[in-house]
Amino acid sequence: HSVSRASPNLTFVPACLPPDPVEVEELQRFVSNSKRLFVMTGAGISTESGIPDYRSEGVGLYARTDRRPVQHAEFVRSASARQRYWARNFVGWPQFSSHQPNEAHLVLRDWEKLGKLHWLVTQNVDALHSKAGSQRMTELHGCTHRVFCLACGDRILRSELQEHFEALNPTWKAEAFGVAPDGDVFLTDEQVRNFQVPACRKCGGILKPEVTFFGDTVSQEKVNFVHQRLAESDSMLVAGSSMQVYSGYRFALAAREKKLPIAVLNIGPTRLDHFASLKLNSRCGELLPLIV
Repeated sequence: HSVSRASPNLTFVPACLPPDPVEVEELQRFVSNSKRLFVMTGAGISTESGIPDYRSEGVGLYARTDRRPVQHAEFVRSASARQRYWARNFVGWPQFSSHQPNEAHLVLRDWEKLGKLHWLVTQNVDALHSKAGSQRMTELHGCTHRVFCLACGDRILRSELQEHFEALNPTWKAEAFGVAPDGDVFLTDEQVRNFQVPACRKCGGILKPEVTFFGDTVSQEKVNFVHQRLAESDSMLVAGSSMQVYSGYRFALAAREKKLPIAVLNIGPTRLDHFASLKLNSRCGELLPLIV
């Protein structure tokens, strides 16, 4: 995997101080003492690749706008909600799919190659860990690069669906006015109105990204699998997540129950701060490359 090491894009990264040498030393000791490190990443690891998140102070979607992501029930129930979702996703896809891994993704891939990292769980749906070359990995909330049919389960690549959208909407054009997390952009209702959404090519069913939307749950099979990987691990590192979403937080609770040491690397407070062994307030792409 040859991924170019580009300079970070800090548009959506909250301001923070450079890493404290003492903290670098503490994290170095934590990683060196780990033989089977379990890593969980969140949106804060991808902000340096230019992808906005939801919760970052001042720069996240919730701080910048009153907009909220699509809810699972609404997507399934409402044709107009799906039309709105896919129109915005269609406009945002070329840029979103072109984002590249940053230093933090590449370091975690290297740790895996060196045998330092036992398993990686990402809450992100941006495929950046895959692009970096990570293999011992679970995408907890799925991935926007895959699409499936809610009726028959047929799967296609999101890039293939983009071609179907283009064929169905040859004259449809819309200029986005702002980007949101996960390939979403801002469009008006007027812009969305005439956008055509293709049905499943096999059965005519509803197409949905292979992603756990807000209000949906992660499959029990996947949760059990991640719990097994955690049970094999001897420490946990959380990178770029406030752990506000329970689907990820439950694994930190399980790690605490097993008395595993937990290190947290995140700009701003997290739900783990009161029981983590180590809390570091730095950019993932700035601190992780300092650990050998």
